[in-house]
Amino acid sequence: MEFSTNFRHTWAEVDLTAIKKNLKMIRQNYPNKRIYVAVKANAYGHGYIPVSEAALEAGADALAVASLDEAILLRDAFPEASILVMGWTDPRYVSIAVESNIELTAFQAEWFSQAGSVLKDKQEQLKIHIKIDSGMGRIGIKTKEEAYAVIEEVTKFSSEFEMSGIFTHFATADSFDLSYYEKQMNYFYGMLEIFSPIRTPETQIHIGNTAASMRFPDDMVDGIRFGIGLYGLYPSKEVEEVSSYQLNEAFSLQSRLAHVKKMKPGEHISYGATYEAETEEWIGTVPIGYGDGWIRKLQGFEVLVEGEKSEIVGRICMDQLMVRLPKGYPVGTKVTLIGENGGQRIRIDDVADYLETINYEIPCIITNRVPRIYLTN
Repeated sequence: MEFSTNFRHTWAEVDLTAIKKNLKMIRQNYPNKRIYVAVKANAYGHGYIPVSEAALEAGADALAVASLDEAILLRDAFPEASILVMGWTDPRYVSIAVESNIELTAFQAEWFSQAGSVLKDKQEQLKIHIKIDSGMGRIGIKTKEEAYAVIEEVTKFSSEFEMSGIFTHFATADSFDLSYYEKQMNYFYGMLEIFSPIRTPETQIHIGNTAASMRFPDDMVDGIRFGIGLYGLYPSKEVEEVSSYQLNEAFSLQSRLAHVKKMKPGEHISYGATYEAETEEWIGTVPIGYGDGWIRKLQGFEVLVEGEKSEIVGRICMDQLMVRLPKGYPVGTKVTLIGENGGQRIRIDDVADYLETINYEIPCIITNRVPRIYLTN
């Protein structure tokens, strides 16, 4: 469920102009390649439909998601768009994919056998992208024996399947050490040769994620999958350091002071009474908490109030948190948790660093209780 109201005065802003700029930047560098934009997980927390619409308007060729459920949601909104499911799909449901013109990822011989049987009486073919596990260790064809078994089943059910793509995913394209990247690349091309009997001129080879596409343009083949970069975030600090791309961060998180009070020395804040005021302090209450994805580990992190940094003090509650203010502010004063405020800025990377995680995770964990407001200026 998503909330369309904002009576609580806590919201996220998604800059769709930034999304478009990031897409156009990658398109400028790859004018003739097929660009799949990764909009899985609610477009990395930014919003499936508005982000997909912005990306398609800016020149994306296809939408890429993790599950058939996500693909169906997008198909309802975009009847003509190309949509690829990059994760595993239960072969019992392949008829739904055919009826909705959704492309699926496959990599198991038994899957092709089961799916082929389901599709036996269908008039249209199922568009398939074969996934090769070149070293990610997640999903995909790993051995030559697996490859030959898949080819046998695809050949048996040649009327049921259209070979739309073959792809892999790099584990270390965002690192300075390129040895494993090169190992994966070599392995992929060795496996790709095996699939020559079932490839067609229309079969797209797409190997580049955001990191690879930003660093190794000469290695990209027919298409790229643009994920984290679409949202203005770099895949790693290493990529940001060496990249010529100037990405535009699209996500910010805002709230307003709901209560302001002066605490006396010795008074305590929040559960466990773990924070004690040492002097007279102004404390502001902000209506956001771990129920919104601003988790308890962010105690001690800072927010921005009129360009001033204010530390989160005491334990973060489910729906509220408290900050130590430099002075008393009126109720309703804007509080920025991610984004710009008064000439200062908190980046998603700052939050990720504090939590010792990756920037991908931060917008994804902001729950649907926080309404997304879409900016187009």
